[in-house]
Amino acid sequence: MLRKIRITLASIVFILCAALFLDGSGTVSSWFGWLAKLQFLPALLALNLAVVIVLIVLTLIFGRAYCSIICPLGIMQDGISHISSMRKGKQARFRWSPEVKWLRYSILALFIIALVAGLTSVSALLAPYSAFGRIATSLVQPVLPTAIIAGVTLLVVGILAWIGGRTYCNTVCPVGTVLSFFSRFSLLRPVIDADKCRNCRACEHKCKASCINIDNHEIDYSRCVDCFNCLDSCRFGALKYRMAWNSKTCEAAGTVQDNAEVSTEEGKHNAGRRAFISSSVIAATAIALEAQEKKVDGGYAAVTAKKAPERTNPIVPFGAVSLRHFHQHCTRCQLCVSQCPNDVLRPSTSLDRLMLPEMSYENGWCRPECTKCSEVCPAGAILEITPEEKTAIHVGTASVDLDLCVVNRDNVHCGNCARHCPAGAIKMVRKNPDDENSLLIPTVLEDRCIGCGACEFLCPSRPYSAIHVNGRIDHVDNR
Repeated sequence: MLRKIRITLASIVFILCAALFLDGSGTVSSWFGWLAKLQFLPALLALNLAVVIVLIVLTLIFGRAYCSIICPLGIMQDGISHISSMRKGKQARFRWSPEVKWLRYSILALFIIALVAGLTSVSALLAPYSAFGRIATSLVQPVLPTAIIAGVTLLVVGILAWIGGRTYCNTVCPVGTVLSFFSRFSLLRPVIDADKCRNCRACEHKCKASCINIDNHEIDYSRCVDCFNCLDSCRFGALKYRMAWNSKTCEAAGTVQDNAEVSTEEGKHNAGRRAFISSSVIAATAIALEAQEKKVDGGYAAVTAKKAPERTNPIVPFGAVSLRHFHQHCTRCQLCVSQCPNDVLRPSTSLDRLMLPEMSYENGWCRPECTKCSEVCPAGAILEITPEEKTAIHVGTASVDLDLCVVNRDNVHCGNCARHCPAGAIKMVRKNPDDENSLLIPTVLEDRCIGCGACEFLCPSRPYSAIHVNGRIDHVDNR
């Protein structure tokens, strides 16, 4: 029963987490965006101590419920492992194996050093939620090299899950290693009754974490992910999910042997306290996305695509305190990229800012009324702002290349940039001040420009706009 409940809830959580990245309408994020804020690394970077404490308490009570219920990458591994187990001759897939401590703790040390040093691009490579986000986003918005990194991650995680179940969770994942310190002392856990056990190894063969040592009737609770496969596999009632936090059943090493002296009445009492609701196997789901229509001029001539200019400074989203703050707090999960309704956010391909979202205006511009990225960011990298606050933030400044301007190039009237500037930061002046009939060319009032990119996107010049935005120095270097 516990296993079925876990599978049902895990499937729901996985579908909703996938929908956060795949639903371009933003409907799912408006209702279930809190699921992203429940993830361990985003909560840690956002200094959301309440969530971190809740996850730790949850682990102390139920074991690694986070890995089994909340983490979408963990649930995905369950699905891959389940598909692998459906093959003929794979009923006895797993066997007890000791933890690879040196690798496990070396990766955790690297993860912590990267966080302390502000190298979140490194820590994001290892964080499970960030990895899942990149995989999901790359399915619909593949951007090199983020798509390559996501593909390699999917390949590695998929192979490990196909062969060894939860090998990635218990060897590579730093979040799993952190939670393992607390799961050793969990209050509720699977416990082996040595008197009832027939040493058939059915539970050991079903344990995707390879943490059941049936020869010693021990379970390594630091690696147990509460999948409950072992409970359903035991035909002799030797495995129970119960209270086990006492001097006779809880060992400092994180393994437990059932106390043969525990009375039947006590066992029944503890069995009645199985309140743990968990989740599980990946429910194969597909989120239908509306295909982007190709832009055409009058329905006939294809419009020449714009190209991104060489920007002196990157443009960070409105709500990011600064490039430094954004770099240190962003988990590179790409949730803001997938949820941007204006299609202006994309992962950076620069090595020093790899996978860090930045704004570019070839496909749209950042509208003043839109604050979606600040609403969905779970890590505090983009602070939540109102539309009114957004209009007072200056993330960039536009500059004009008169050689590309159609006024000079084609000797025609334009003024498109000035007409559509929401901040009134562009003024049209005479090309020839002494000629009253002279064509008008744009000039930028830098103190009024907020860097929204309306001028760049709507400029008719192709393939490069005659006016483009660079990140403001004070916004880049601040804090």
